[in-house]
Amino acid sequence: MIAARPARCAVAVMAKAPRQGEVKTRLVPPLSSAEAAALGAAFIEDIAANILAAARAAPIEGYIAYSPPGSAAVFAALVPAAIGLLPPRRIGLGASLFDAAADLLAMGYGRVCLVNADSPTLPTAVLVEAAHRLAAPGDRVVLGPAVDGGYYLIGLKQPHRRLFEDIAWSTELVFRQTVERAAELGLETVTLPSWYDVDDLASLRQLVDDLNGAGPAGYPAPHTAAVLRRLAGRL
Repeated sequence: MIAARPARCAVAVMAKAPRQGEVKTRLVPPLSSAEAAALGAAFIEDIAANILAAARAAPIEGYIAYSPPGSAAVFAALVPAAIGLLPPRRIGLGASLFDAAADLLAMGYGRVCLVNADSPTLPTAVLVEAAHRLAAPGDRVVLGPAVDGGYYLIGLKQPHRRLFEDIAWSTELVFRQTVERAAELGLETVTLPSWYDVDDLASLRQLVDDLNGAGPAGYPAPHTAAVLRRLAGRL
């Protein structure tokens, strides 16, 4: 496996342990803290399964880049053994993203994609496309723009620290500023189809509609769908 890593893409979910009062807090209310945590756990389960589905069509290996320190057991109970666990080194989104990319590249992978834990219905084909676009010769950055102005995925082949510096995290400027950093480095930017994060009531309702077949077709997210069925009528 190690000898094959230069030809493989590590796809890591940037995930916070789904503990009550610590995740999906913008959904409380209408959800309780326990329900929000259960939904967050379901997102992680589905995204991990989605990565494994993508691995059947592209040379991908999956990871959870987890936080906080000491929460590995929480994730080990949620995801299959085929998904590796990558411990955190520093606090802060920019630092965590760079560290995860640098650590995976140092493990010998030829390319890395970091994805958020808020898009359980992201189409599997998008993950496959990201891996394939990174496999082409030459350095580049691959970005999946989120509808709120951030990004749901960043893919890279070298640990470019500048991509994560001077970014107004958690604002509508993130995608644009990251493209600007890539331009400073002389990197080609490959843009994937836009998708959405689920982090407020409006996006949660969109998720419900999509899983009920009223929106764009994405990954079916069965664990998420099961949680939402229990919440039917509340949203």
